[in-house]
Amino acid sequence: PASIDFLLVTHAHIDHVGRIPKLVRDGFHGKIISTPQTLDLSRLMLPDAFSVLRSELPHGEEPMYDEKDIAEAFSLWETRDYHEPFQVGEFEVVMKDSGHILGSAMMAIRQHGGERSIVFTGDLGNTPTPLLKPAETITDATYMVMESVYGDRNHEGGERRKERLAEVISASVERGGTLLIPCFSLEKTQVLLYEMDDLLAQGKIPKVPVFLDSPLAIKVTDVYRRYTGFFNAEAQEHLRKGNDIFSFPNLRITMDAQASTEIVHTQSPKIIIAGSGMSAGGRILDHERRYLGDPSNTILFIGYQAIGGLGRHIQEGVKDITIKHERVKVRAHIETITGYSSHKDSEHLVEFASAGAETFQQIFVVMGEPKSALFLAQRIHDYVGVSTQVPVMGERVEIEL
Repeated sequence: PASIDFLLVTHAHIDHVGRIPKLVRDGFHGKIISTPQTLDLSRLMLPDAFSVLRSELPHGEEPMYDEKDIAEAFSLWETRDYHEPFQVGEFEVVMKDSGHILGSAMMAIRQHGGERSIVFTGDLGNTPTPLLKPAETITDATYMVMESVYGDRNHEGGERRKERLAEVISASVERGGTLLIPCFSLEKTQVLLYEMDDLLAQGKIPKVPVFLDSPLAIKVTDVYRRYTGFFNAEAQEHLRKGNDIFSFPNLRITMDAQASTEIVHTQSPKIIIAGSGMSAGGRILDHERRYLGDPSNTILFIGYQAIGGLGRHIQEGVKDITIKHERVKVRAHIETITGYSSHKDSEHLVEFASAGAETFQQIFVVMGEPKSALFLAQRIHDYVGVSTQVPVMGERVEIEL
């Protein structure tokens, strides 16, 4: 790590920034560069992740980093705006909007004065996204390293996604139950609040208590409020009309733990939005333990569920689960809406790759589960006509810039 001069950060999701403090602890003292929004969000995400990490460690085990390493990371952090060229050694870098979450960026890198370039996409935003502008197109790169999380499947369309949300909420209310929505604090929660606000305004869902039970999501939403200029035209039009797109009359904010525990005293029907999005920790676990055993209740997944995780087990229909050492019978209705993914699906990933077909020499497909990555690589090769490669652990490739 001490030999690294620059760290370019695509966005603030914890699977992309979570080990930065460990890099610092292990000797990194170069520059960290991202958009201003990514820095502001990382100031929330990293301390929160450390709190979770520390609470889940076996007794006596030391964490991989501490608060001092987080503070040191932020002392090394600089920001650049989209399309503002900057130098990293002999290379010039330009960040382009990837449309994934607020401040997310693709890194376009070329040797100073050179014509050939490589683009690292990071995560690519779903199309269309309710809040943000779409990912910019890449038309002049030589190489691209692109994500493939949904490389082998497609999402529900935007309108159908919203219709499904209204259907799930209405059915849950009709049963008189509690609707649980495990939700990622960053981007998913803000999009969900925006869409629920619109559905309520149109009278398409019943007006019942909605609890936002996630301190991190509440803080992240405040960051989103500061950067509304980066929203798409439709969201900005709502704002111009004076609409608070992240709030509505029946929304209740539960910042502290005591308020969270008191949600149980509010009679159903009600809706609880809580983290974490994969049921890997956070307040959603207490709610799942309390409500999953009742067939009048519903759990709705609107984000990716990692293989082997609790959320994935529930989503796939496992009826006996363990939450905080307690056995729980799953009798609640289980629903999934794929359209709320913040990632491009297979069709749009191929479309994204095709925009630069005339200049791409090779595309490296990364990040997805193996079947997703391999499927996408084959589709790009067959339909776009560009050479593709799915790198494996430890593989090294030389490219010419």
